[in-house]
Amino acid sequence: MKPEANPKMTILSSPVGLRSIINSLVAFSIIVSSVTLLFYQGQEGQVPMVIEHEHPKMQVQMAAEHHEQLRVTEAPVPLTAELPDARKEECNWSTGRWVYDNLSRPLYSGLKCSFIFPELSCDKYGRKDVMYQHWRWQPYGCDLPRFNATRLLEKLRNKRLVFVGDSLNRNQWVSLVCMVEASIPDNRLKMRVFNGSLISFKAFEYNATVDFYWSPLLVESNSDDPIVHRVEYRIIRADRIEKHANAWRDADIIIFNSYVWWRKHKADMRMKVMYGSFENGDARLEEVEMVDGFEIALKKLTEWLSENIDKNKTRIFFAGSSPTHSWASNWGGVDRNKCLNETEPIYKVGYKEADYSMMEKAMSYFGTLEQKGIRVDILNITELSDYRKDGHPTVFRKQFAPLTKEQMASPASYADCTHWCLPGVPDVWNEFLYGYLMYK
Repeated sequence: MKPEANPKMTILSSPVGLRSIINSLVAFSIIVSSVTLLFYQGQEGQVPMVIEHEHPKMQVQMAAEHHEQLRVTEAPVPLTAELPDARKEECNWSTGRWVYDNLSRPLYSGLKCSFIFPELSCDKYGRKDVMYQHWRWQPYGCDLPRFNATRLLEKLRNKRLVFVGDSLNRNQWVSLVCMVEASIPDNRLKMRVFNGSLISFKAFEYNATVDFYWSPLLVESNSDDPIVHRVEYRIIRADRIEKHANAWRDADIIIFNSYVWWRKHKADMRMKVMYGSFENGDARLEEVEMVDGFEIALKKLTEWLSENIDKNKTRIFFAGSSPTHSWASNWGGVDRNKCLNETEPIYKVGYKEADYSMMEKAMSYFGTLEQKGIRVDILNITELSDYRKDGHPTVFRKQFAPLTKEQMASPASYADCTHWCLPGVPDVWNEFLYGYLMYK
């Protein structure tokens, strides 16, 4: 597919120096270019490296072709080495473009991260193209703060950060753990602990904990088992959240995410809401639309937070909806292929296929907490993720059940176009989180 209105793919460059004798100017520009490349890095204190590709000539050629194609269509957005002024609230990180950058990306190696999950480690499970790891999100008119793992761990000293939600929230948790664990080289100073629905990463030197808690429907449900949760009918308990809330009650920072479990997979899909209890003999079930169940859960969650959260201690985030890329016709492809074999982002400026309606409902309910003095920040990562049809595992992941002959004959039938390869898109979600925690 020929890209439409392509955004600029920037190869890092340096500003021209003082006007002087031509030979001095050339020498000066080369020096400045080198210094700038050393300055522009994903993590402060780490010299950027050009990532080796299995087919390096192909990757360089593709990047060069894109750069030349896009060079004449859009003026470059200045890239600065300075941290953004966090006081500039008008700077919207959520709108921008993806810039190809194999100097500062990826922020870590998925093959070296001790804590990566096998369903997200795409290069380990056979994905040969690694361009998906080399895209940096560039907001219009400003820069994201550069991620610094040591500074974040210092910020989290003696604190507990908890991701609460579904497997996409776990995807972000794994990303953050991989982003920080490389800064703790001694394996004796870090560990991961599984305890049912709770997974904990502990950085002992900082007494910092980064947890993930499985709660895909926010309130208690018949999908609460972190392993066995595929059920024909989803049932939530409208007035029961305490069991889950006990897992995050003492947290200093909570990131909630729950969208994909409320989406319809077929037109007539509905769910059930349970009121009362079997123990008291007053149990009753009511069938509702999925979006109505989402509102019931949001109402219960925000009521609990308003009554129990310590607004002087706990900071709350609600992550935006993570889009799927299962319908290739949305970007000009063939639907039967889903996102299989996609190797580049969608270039069409302003491309939006994700459903924002559920996110708007979430913002409405969480807005009621702000009226009570409880700060809530929305991590609006939907638009930037919408462009990244190339970022999903597809078939390059560990398969937890043997593939059927039909599946093997049709790879797109089991391609995962929902979750994200790591390193990849969720790293930017965590750059948003880092920016909020450090500067806002």
